[in-house]
Order: sequence, then C-alpha cells, then structure tokens
Amino acid sequence: MASRSGNPHLQLWIAATGLSHGEIARRIATAGKTQGHRQIAPDATRIRRWIDGEKPRPPVPALLAHVLSEAVGQPLTPGDLGLTAMGPVLDSIQLPLLTEAAAQALAGWTQMDLFMNRRDTLKLAVGAPLILAAERMLGGTARALNNDRMGFDADTATALEEVTAFFTTADASKGGGLYRSAIVAQLAEVARRIQDGVPKSLKTRVFAATADLAALAGWVSHDSGRYPTAQRYWSYGTYAASEAGQPDRGVEIVTRMSHQMIYLGHPTDALGLLDVAAKKATLPATKALVASQTGRVHAALGDERQAEQHLGTADALLADGLGDDVPAWVSYFDAAEHAGARAVSARDLAGLGQGYRPASVHFEDALALRKPGFDRVKVMDRVGLAAALFDEGEAERGAAAAHQALDDAARIDSTLVTSRLNTLLDAARPYESTVVDDVRTKARELAAARPTTIAA
Repeated sequence: MASRSGNPHLQLWIAATGLSHGEIARRIATAGKTQGHRQIAPDATRIRRWIDGEKPRPPVPALLAHVLSEAVGQPLTPGDLGLTAMGPVLDSIQLPLLTEAAAQALAGWTQMDLFMNRRDTLKLAVGAPLILAAERMLGGTARALNNDRMGFDADTATALEEVTAFFTTADASKGGGLYRSAIVAQLAEVARRIQDGVPKSLKTRVFAATADLAALAGWVSHDSGRYPTAQRYWSYGTYAASEAGQPDRGVEIVTRMSHQMIYLGHPTDALGLLDVAAKKATLPATKALVASQTGRVHAALGDERQAEQHLGTADALLADGLGDDVPAWVSYFDAAEHAGARAVSARDLAGLGQGYRPASVHFEDALALRKPGFDRVKVMDRVGLAAALFDEGEAERGAAAAHQALDDAARIDSTLVTSRLNTLLDAARPYESTVVDDVRTKARELAAARPTTIAA
C-alpha cells in the first residue's frame, strides 16, 4: 500500500529525466528483458503508484535505478530513489546529486532533529561508508530542476549571509548550546526555500551561505553531543559547497568530520577523510589545515615521524603566508590554531612516551597567539595547559592555571570543554594537596553541569 507521504525522491528524479511515465515504464520492461526478467512489464499507472509511495519488489528497484541513471547521466541507487527499506533520509549520510532531492533529505534531517528529537534513529557513519560519502560529495556535480517558483531573491540571500555570520560569531564566543535549535531551524527554512528554486544569478551566494550554515549546524551539533546529526549536516554542507563552486569550502568541512572521528576514537577513519581532503585542497590555507590535522591524527596513533612530517608541512605553509584573500570560513586556521594542534599532538605523544617538546609550551604559544572572539577555544587551551602542567610534574603551576581556566569555562556551553575538563581531572589524579583538591571539586561540578554525550 502506498504511504501517505509518497516518494518525493523518485518524483524529483523522474522529473529530472524529462521522460513521460509511459516511456520510463517501457524502458524498465526493455531493461528487464535484457536481464532475463520477462515478467517485468509496468505501465504508466504503476509508475504513478511508485511515486505515490508504493514499494516495487526486486528486481524493479534496481531496474528503475538503471533506467534513470542512463537518462540523467549519473549513477543512482535504489536508495537515491527512496526505494530502500528506510530511505536515504534516515539510514545514510549520502545525498542524491540533485538540488531539490538533496534539500528534501536535509529537510528530513532537520525535522527529525527539531520535532522528533530522535537521536537513536540516526547512526554514526564510520569506515568505508563515511569515506566514500565524503569523496562523492567533494567530487560530485549536482543537477537542478527548473522550478516556476523561486525561494530566494537578493534580499533573502543577504539576510541568510548576515544571520549565518551572527551565529558563527556567537558560537565561537559562547559555545553553540544556546543557539543550536535556532541554527537548525534556519537551516530547515533554507532547505524549504531551495526546493522552491534558486535563481541562477544567486546560486553561488545562496549555496555558499548554506554551506557555511550547514557547517555551523554540524559543529554545534557535535559540540552538543549529537554526533550522527552533525555528520548529516556536514554532509549537506560539503554538497552545498560543491553547488557553490567552492571545493575548498567542502575540504574544510571534511576536516571537521575528521576532527569528530579523532574525538570519538576512530583515528583511521579520520586519516581516510583527510586523505580525500588533501587530494581536493587547492588553497594554501586549506592545505595547511589538512596538514596540521593529519599530523594531529598521526600523533594520536603514536607515529611521531609522520606526525612531525605533516605538522612541519603546516609550519612551512604558515611561514610562507596563507595569502591576502583567505576566505572567512577558514580564517580561523592560523598560527594559533596550529599551535593548538601541536599542543594536543605533543600531549598524545608524551602519553605514549614519545615527543621532545612539552605540550604546555605549545598551549602557551596558542594562548599567546589567539585572536579576540575565540573564547571557547581559549578556554580549551587554558584547560589543556593546566592538564599538561600536571602531567609534566608542575603541580603548583598546574593548579594556578586550572583555577583561571575553570573560571572561564563556567561561561561556555560546550561538551568539547567538558571533555577537556575530564582530561584535567585525569592529569590531577596523582596529586594530593588542598589546592589540587579544590581544582578537582570545581572541575567535577562543571563537568556534571555540562555532561558529554555518548555517540549513538
């Protein structure tokens, strides 16, 4: 029986072919006969029923995907056509390379996020599905339908750019917990308007701003412990960057996905994503970012030689200068951010009995170089510095740094900060003194007030 919601993915792809339902039915029958399925003989009415939500039985989904793939000139799967058991909205971070269908998927994700609050529905993508999705989104070319309606004009494009800039600044300053629902709601409205149509004259602006907004939605979701949700928003952000003709923007978003994989204990997947990103990066800033992040992952794996090689590449790129026209979306990556990557790399290597420069020195470098407005990452640096000092046997200095860090951390809503607090508690464990006890008590209270969330 057909579902009430129908199958908008199939409807959009059929519309993209420009073929009549009767012609599609004829081609399916021909493909079926070629493959030995002589009993497959749908008609135009049957095609309409599939669009309305009826699920055809195998081998029809594969035959239909074959026919539509030939018609639109790009490979499609039954999942792209909404013909899998759960459909592409729920069970994959892959997006169909059709503008309106991708926006439909995004709308589904935001609806689940805002109204259903079903974290358990979405599963974290790891391994080959994650790497292949990133590769496809970075290298794909989307195709749009011609809609009579238009969801954007110059004023709405400007408004989208301005609100995205506001949310980006607010997140860097205070953490994304307070703003996450508003950011996702804005993304839902963008998805609706994209389905109405984007004028060619505004395509670059609209999709560039949408990529920024989706990247931010992914980041604040990650920072709120909603890891599978973050992946899906980043997937759309990478896709939107391609629509905007900004492949390096997509590269930057993929580095966010790799950061999440490090954070969740999947360093091999992080390296896979960074390998894809490295092949697509063209700007000095994104090349330096990828190199810095790659070195960070190798340090987590205990490979000091590879870590230093990639971190050194980032050093050289930064020393040569990243250019005068560094895009706003990667302008956060500078000497301070790289010093932070070196700090956590040194911390990880020290924990494995390797490395030669104390992590505390790198954290001090990062703090000295940080620009105004990046309060969350400054707090993370301060907490990291305190933990590093404890690890290095500097208990008094560690306690003093910890008290300053904890005062600042109380003003930030971020599970990433909470994770650093847990690192601080581990580093302070060997010490027994009144001042260190005070640090532990305060850190535990803050960590309990903002607990981290386990990935689904």
